[in-house]
Amino acid sequence: MSVPIKIGRYRVLRRLGSGAFATVWLAEDDVLESSVAIKVLAENWAHHPDVRARFEQEAQVLRRADSERLVRVHDFGELPDGRPYQVMTYAAGGTLADRLEQGPMPVRTALRTATDIAHAVTVLHESGVLHRDLKPSNILFETVRGTERVLVADLGLAKAIAHASGFTVVAGTPGYMAPEQSRPGGGLDVRADVHAIGAMTYQMLTGHTPRPGRSAPSKLRSGVPRQLDRVVMRALDADRSRRWASPAAFASALNATTASSQVKRKVLRTAGSAVALAALALTAGATVPSGTPHGWVRVADRTGALSLAVPPGWAQQLRDSGWDAASLGFPAGNEPGLQVGAALADPGSPSLFAGVSRWLVPGARATWPTHDGCTRRPDRRGSFAGLSGEVRTWTNCGGAPIAYTDALLTDGGRRPGVYLQLKQVDGVDRTDEVLRTVRLAHS
Repeated sequence: MSVPIKIGRYRVLRRLGSGAFATVWLAEDDVLESSVAIKVLAENWAHHPDVRARFEQEAQVLRRADSERLVRVHDFGELPDGRPYQVMTYAAGGTLADRLEQGPMPVRTALRTATDIAHAVTVLHESGVLHRDLKPSNILFETVRGTERVLVADLGLAKAIAHASGFTVVAGTPGYMAPEQSRPGGGLDVRADVHAIGAMTYQMLTGHTPRPGRSAPSKLRSGVPRQLDRVVMRALDADRSRRWASPAAFASALNATTASSQVKRKVLRTAGSAVALAALALTAGATVPSGTPHGWVRVADRTGALSLAVPPGWAQQLRDSGWDAASLGFPAGNEPGLQVGAALADPGSPSLFAGVSRWLVPGARATWPTHDGCTRRPDRRGSFAGLSGEVRTWTNCGGAPIAYTDALLTDGGRRPGVYLQLKQVDGVDRTDEVLRTVRLAHS
């Protein structure tokens, strides 16, 4: 294939790629001094009215959506031989397919990319369009002011959601297309795109496209959190009624799992496994400290250095064997700590972590955890039953009513300080009630 000198007013540099219906060229816009990608319809298809109409429709959809999460169309024209072309965003970072040639991606990178793809596809759905052909070669990367951005491209098979029940032609790419896409006339909805995003997430995590009878990601690659299995495999369910209802719901579930994993990596380094707390009589026969809300359950770490109370619905599982304050940037070593929650392995369940450390004294410089995908609220200082310190809160995590609160509290240095992290999932803030129940043993 010879390289054209110009396409319209754009100076062609080289071919970026080609497919069955079009070729994409890298070109220079000398007037605006910028690089562009130009997609030209293949000569053998240029005179097919249906293919040509689909090519023009793709440009119209992208132009109407006009989102930074999608490839943008800047111009549309026609070559002297009648072939139409689109002038689009040039994404210098290549495609997801290029990156997957190197094998599975780092877990956090894979989850961030999957979430970005889901948000981009949500923009399409909000514009009334199904993509129908999401796959790694249609996911692009560009860098804007030093920040990498994911772009969704190639809407050649996209169709209006309003007409989804009338699809009669099988369309999609094996390995990524949902089962219902192989049944002409079966009707499609946004869950077909959810399946494709799930398939790409599976491949980013494992290096393999999902197949029938596939194993969960954590069984194929160490380091993949087991709680991710449920999220990803639900997106891939053959029965679309059991899939996530939308890409946004899938993204929220990924964000919640990511946040939970970060907490465990950065803070929760407890020894031993969670134990069920049937009846939870950890203070049976003892005097309940003042300030404990009626009906709440008081728990303590194994050494008795720390105790606190939680709502009864949280008090189902406990880890009480300590923690490593290196998670906050302090010297390593096991110190008293506990984690209590409704279901500690479930990222959607409420929980609380608390750890005592001799390094937590007034003025200590700790490395606070961050929570990607959450909104940080203004920091505040507070006093709670003889302890005082700084409290940081993050809300709206992944667009869900999940909130994290981190607190560093001391009693002026007379005893070791305490670090706490609450995960609340129902939109009700019980932070101050919980913090007022914290009790440290006298040294």
